[in-house]
Amino acid sequence: MPQKPRKSAQDRRETTVPSKISWRRPAAILVLFLVGGLTTFAMIGQGPKRPPKETLPEPATEVKTAPVPSSPESIPPLRIAAPGPAPEGMVWIPGGAFLMGSDDATTPDAMPIHKVTLDGFWIDKTEVTNRQFEQFVKETGYITVAEKTPDPKDFPGAPKELLVPGSLVFTPPAGKVSLSEHYAWWRYVPGANWKHPEGPGSSIEGHADHPVVQVCWDDALAYAVWAGKRLPTEAQWEYAARGGLEQKRFVWGDELLPQGKWQVNNWQGDFPSQNTAADGYVKTAPVGTFAPNGYGLVDMAGNVWEWCADWYQPGYQTARDRDPQGPDSSYDPAEPQIPKRVQRGGSFLCSDLYCTRYLPGARGKGATDSGTSHTGFRCILIPRKG
Repeated sequence: MPQKPRKSAQDRRETTVPSKISWRRPAAILVLFLVGGLTTFAMIGQGPKRPPKETLPEPATEVKTAPVPSSPESIPPLRIAAPGPAPEGMVWIPGGAFLMGSDDATTPDAMPIHKVTLDGFWIDKTEVTNRQFEQFVKETGYITVAEKTPDPKDFPGAPKELLVPGSLVFTPPAGKVSLSEHYAWWRYVPGANWKHPEGPGSSIEGHADHPVVQVCWDDALAYAVWAGKRLPTEAQWEYAARGGLEQKRFVWGDELLPQGKWQVNNWQGDFPSQNTAADGYVKTAPVGTFAPNGYGLVDMAGNVWEWCADWYQPGYQTARDRDPQGPDSSYDPAEPQIPKRVQRGGSFLCSDLYCTRYLPGARGKGATDSGTSHTGFRCILIPRKG
């Protein structure tokens, strides 16, 4: 099986899983918090324990790149036209070039803006839904990471009664809190998983067309393999998200509220305590609730974060501008011991007052074995050659 990312509190504008509370099953520390006489707990990551063959590479000081063709003759022609009818629920993205990245000072890890050329591909029109993920589980018997009981061997000295399946859930505080105190709105909830996104008292009943959440990168990859697809590279994701627009602020253009209407499911109000739901939703929305972008894709901004195939490193390598695959190892300066993958698109928790990472050029990151109540994914399909 592949490896793992998670989220860090590197800056106050990031609402993907903050590193201080990102939960990792392997080699984690079980920390108890006594709050008002009630005992709660969270997992604090210390890096994964893996079999020898999956030993993580040393943190890279610079991004390693894949070989670049040495001559124009060795570069295959660009795949622009669709090779046939689109698979069900997918949209063809024609091959082409675009400017990737952002010069927004709040997202320095998305610099520099650089030209990227991509072959055409199919991509899911929507984020993977609860209905789709449920079908995958029924056919395969797959058990997500959040549903598995932590191995006591990974938690020396931890009371066995506290080693229970669960995941991270956004829990708004009663009043104003410091935006640097992520514990104030995230907590580890025993029993939280894709079927019970907020814990045992919650359910996906009546939410079949909402995006599946509480899936980590490993879970998303397992689904993609079952579906005969793959997770998008970060470049493919951004190219599709921009919908044919060049360096616009939003996936729909430069105006936040065209004709006074919200185009995205994100946070309105005082984060993290009060969401006015001006867009109609406090949490996830059914996929396709908001207007599609120029390629006909929905929810490429907001709703839930989406996993990408790439390892995370700050900034971009630009030596390979044709179908870049990202670095071959993970390195987050804030948490160099934690392997992470890229996340894109932001979520219903993004707010212009706190997190602007729902913008098409912005980036997120997360530990591969950590799911949350605002993280999902979508898949792509590469046509076979010949």
